Amino acid sequence: MNPVAIRDSYDVAIIGAGPAGLAAATLCAKGGLSTVLFDEQASVGGQIFRAIEETPVTDKRVLGASYWRGMDLTRAFRSSGAQYVPEATVWSLTPEREIGVSLHGGSVLTAARRVVICTGALERPFPIPGWTLPGVMSAGAAQILLKSAGLLPAGRTVLAGCGPLLWLIAWQYLNAGAQLSAILDTTPAGNRARALPHLLPFLFSGYFRDGMKLLRAVKREAPVIADITSLRAIGDDRVTHVEYRRGNGAAQRLAVDNLFLHQGVAPNVNLPMAVGIKHRWSDEQLCWVPVLDAYGNASIDGIAIAGDGAGIAGAEAAEWRGRLAAMAAARALGRSVPDPEETHVRDELARCLRGRPFLDALYRPARIFRQPSGDTVVCRCEETTASQIIDAIALGCPGPNQMKVFLRCGMGPCQGRLCGLTVTELIAEHRGLSPQEVGYYRLRPPVKPITVGELAALPKTDAALYAVTRM
Repeated sequence: MNPVAIRDSYDVAIIGAGPAGLAAATLCAKGGLSTVLFDEQASVGGQIFRAIEETPVTDKRVLGASYWRGMDLTRAFRSSGAQYVPEATVWSLTPEREIGVSLHGGSVLTAARRVVICTGALERPFPIPGWTLPGVMSAGAAQILLKSAGLLPAGRTVLAGCGPLLWLIAWQYLNAGAQLSAILDTTPAGNRARALPHLLPFLFSGYFRDGMKLLRAVKREAPVIADITSLRAIGDDRVTHVEYRRGNGAAQRLAVDNLFLHQGVAPNVNLPMAVGIKHRWSDEQLCWVPVLDAYGNASIDGIAIAGDGAGIAGAEAAEWRGRLAAMAAARALGRSVPDPEETHVRDELARCLRGRPFLDALYRPARIFRQPSGDTVVCRCEETTASQIIDAIALGCPGPNQMKVFLRCGMGPCQGRLCGLTVTELIAEHRGLSPQEVGYYRLRPPVKPITVGELAALPKTDAALYAVTRM
């Protein structure tokens, strides 16, 4: 038994151990603030630096320099003095900054004078016919298997979708020795013209050269089929084929054993929305983003958001956002932060954000892949189809929360993470409204599934010991 003592209060609590969380925790702890970092995973890194300290993929050429950059962040965090609590599910956060944490079968409550939410991003829903078949999974999930266990897919493998992460995963798979039957590129042809006005800033953002080198390497090794305008996964007990169309052409099929889907990422909004932080719909990134000030502070006093949860910008930008939020927390708690240090952080963040409008425009997912129709499943938890949702809209269902009453859509274990954006866009499209007017699911704690036993383990008196036992 190895006890992990959770104090009843901290100066700063950080939720999520990705690049933003690691950077923020390091700065706060080294500044003399009592700092705790809660993370749901068993080791630091988040999704970007998943299993950075223990990955079996030791050949650094496989995952690339951008992945191994995480070791510097990790080492700095480990030496910072911040308390690290892995395998901790934060299921509640109040406006008063009381935090509910589930850890190894029990739950505790703690509090912080400042909270920085660094829960990152989720892959955007990609609801195509057959996407619930075994053998079909998100490309991000496939990347987790590579990073954490060194696993590669067996058999005929196809990647489909668009976005920088899709190409990065393809590159990493090829480096690891995987065979890719094809990459089905769903990037709309018209996006190139929309992205062109943003090209010059992107050229000077620092990403252009590495991105072009990666794309060329992938296209040398794997067949790329562009201008994909429809996709369907086909099979009975598992996927056996993927059907696609190029432009207005006839349907074609590829035999597959594995189909990995990806069309970008969106901020993980469940915890911030549950605490009541204001969000707005971003037409540029087609998702909900929190309303923040220049330091990442949210609409609720004492709570900030950093990393891709503040808007999609990538791993390097997440680090600088984490440091900026930490500087704001330190100042609010009476610590001094040198102006030149803040200026450097802001300059680096601006450099990272410089190319974002180009990427957002180029990889904007096609409407047909965001707004399905017919029997395509939208809510995987409740097996709700697009036609059922559209019928409910025709019957007068005005928004996502009412859709829960009509169809239980969004009420499953994922709590809307896999259907929320799709439901909002479908309602907006069929009611002739903007997504901002339609809104999103009303989220409440617990924001992650926990057991009655975990709730029952909460302290019954103020004198109860805030400690749980870690196996």
